[in-house]
Amino acid sequence: MAAKPGERKLQILQTVAHMLEQPRGEKITTAALAAKLELSEAALYRHFASKAQMFEGLIEFIEQTVFGLVNKITQEEKSGVKQVEAVVSLLLGFAQKNRGMTRVLIGDALVNEDEKLQQRINQFFDRIEATLKQSLRMAATQGELGASVDVSAHANLLLCFVIGRLQQFGKSGFSREPLAMLPAQLAILLQK
Repeated sequence: MAAKPGERKLQILQTVAHMLEQPRGEKITTAALAAKLELSEAALYRHFASKAQMFEGLIEFIEQTVFGLVNKITQEEKSGVKQVEAVVSLLLGFAQKNRGMTRVLIGDALVNEDEKLQQRINQFFDRIEATLKQSLRMAATQGELGASVDVSAHANLLLCFVIGRLQQFGKSGFSREPLAMLPAQLAILLQK
């Protein structure tokens, strides 16, 4: 029985994500992807005009998943510090559960691909930093942080921490889990 077009697209994206989960991080080629799916390369191109479109599909998944949950956190959690903790925890937990997506987020999977893909990941992290900034402003007005805290510098430090943990996870062949020691590290990063 033939798969419906939307189902095949999803299957292709899931296979790309699965291939990215391999610790050695070999380059994804359309030939290797087609072989894994037992399709011709031409069949792949019926669903995606280019490999860049496949990566765009993965980035869209990341954005929809993460920002859907970030929006829920910022709407439901009233404490600015708790928002920051939840957003950082969400990002690191997402990476831990989605190894292939981690390689997209840290740019490993995007090497030698269209530079617009890396720009889109940069915009993703810019949005995360803006969210952290807003939560830190809220925390400062709530008295959860010192009144003199530089929210821009603090948000950037938190973002650098997240990116560093993602890098460590990816570069260790997924052995150094991003959520390890998180409560203790957040306590240090969010000291008043």
